[in-house]
Amino acid sequence: MASPIPIAPRLIIHGGAGNITRENLPPSSWAAYRASLLAVLRSTHALLADGTSALDAATHAVSLLEADPLFNAGRGAVFTRDGANELEASVMVSRGAHKRGAAVSLLRRVKHPILLAKEMLLRGDDADGRGGGAFQHAHLSGAPAEALAGQWGLDTVDPAYFFTQRRWDDHIRGLRRERDATGSASWDAAEFVPQGTVGAVALDAAGVLCVATSTGGLTNKLPGRIGDTPSFGAGFWAEEWAVPLPLPLPSNPSPALDWILPTPLNSLLSACLSPPNLPPAPAAPPVPREKQPHPPIPASTCAVALSGTGNGDSFLRTAAARTACAIARFGSPRTSFGTAVSRVAGPGGELQRSASERWGTPAGGGEGEGGMVGVEMAGGAGEVVWDFNCGGMFRAWVDEGGGERCLVFREEF
Repeated sequence: MASPIPIAPRLIIHGGAGNITRENLPPSSWAAYRASLLAVLRSTHALLADGTSALDAATHAVSLLEADPLFNAGRGAVFTRDGANELEASVMVSRGAHKRGAAVSLLRRVKHPILLAKEMLLRGDDADGRGGGAFQHAHLSGAPAEALAGQWGLDTVDPAYFFTQRRWDDHIRGLRRERDATGSASWDAAEFVPQGTVGAVALDAAGVLCVATSTGGLTNKLPGRIGDTPSFGAGFWAEEWAVPLPLPLPSNPSPALDWILPTPLNSLLSACLSPPNLPPAPAAPPVPREKQPHPPIPASTCAVALSGTGNGDSFLRTAAARTACAIARFGSPRTSFGTAVSRVAGPGGELQRSASERWGTPAGGGEGEGGMVGVEMAGGAGEVVWDFNCGGMFRAWVDEGGGERCLVFREEF
């Protein structure tokens, strides 16, 4: 039996979205973001090209972004109103793991939250069903999750590791805006205040998709707040399904009718459909109902995966990631994945509409803002998709020709 033809790997990563403008993102800052994103992209795409699984590749990319203080995840996480860091992460695959996905939240000591989520996912396949102590739970938080990280040998750190002066300054300025009634503690009309995530979506040569996402959450969020990043269907999603293909029309109508119509009526209809001046096809002997053939319906595999970034509360209210995937899967007529993503995360989409009159106002605090990146696999090929409704979204991907792309706005910087 011939081996399946490998699928060309695809990859897209993101570093957050929000009120990003040319006025608050100087060229020097963009150069730093761009260099970091491209370095992560190259490292991760090389792994995929060498046969690494989508799960290992996507979590590798996110772990690198977690280590870079430029981004709101891991080392660069924002602060809560109480001046602490509370981290979240999630991972999900289109197939190949019993749990399909795993998420963690309210972490203060795990160096790489994405690796804890990955370990939860993998241990869900343990034969004893105990999941290494996580059982079949899909989401764990706080001290119990951190205890498992220690038991599983993952790196833990003192909470001071996550302190960066830049995020602390964002924290203080936000509280002052709120105190002085000049704006929101989590959003500013002129300044880019991080409220997004980092993420990666990878397609491997076996046709498996993986989405990995990590964040520090909203700047000056309430302690204990859990956002969309660890919430299935809100900030992330991945799934696979079989699409029935149309059956070819038979060259002779009679045999195809044998299992649909009773034999006498079949013979009569066959005679009507036979070419002129030719005798009708002979009637087939009756077939017992329990033995009537039901030919298999050929199918093609489709899969999609998405990572969201932006105002997590809005992603939660709209179940943004799953909504976009469901539009692509169940839409009639068939809707492309790119169009589905735009209907949710693009200008005027579901996310923006969810903010209603609070869109773009200080009272709204960035409600509805965000974007999504993803990959669709159909017909044995992958396609990268993205869209956003706000000022900008940091993203990088490898295009169909193998070229590297990196953008923050819709056009080049």
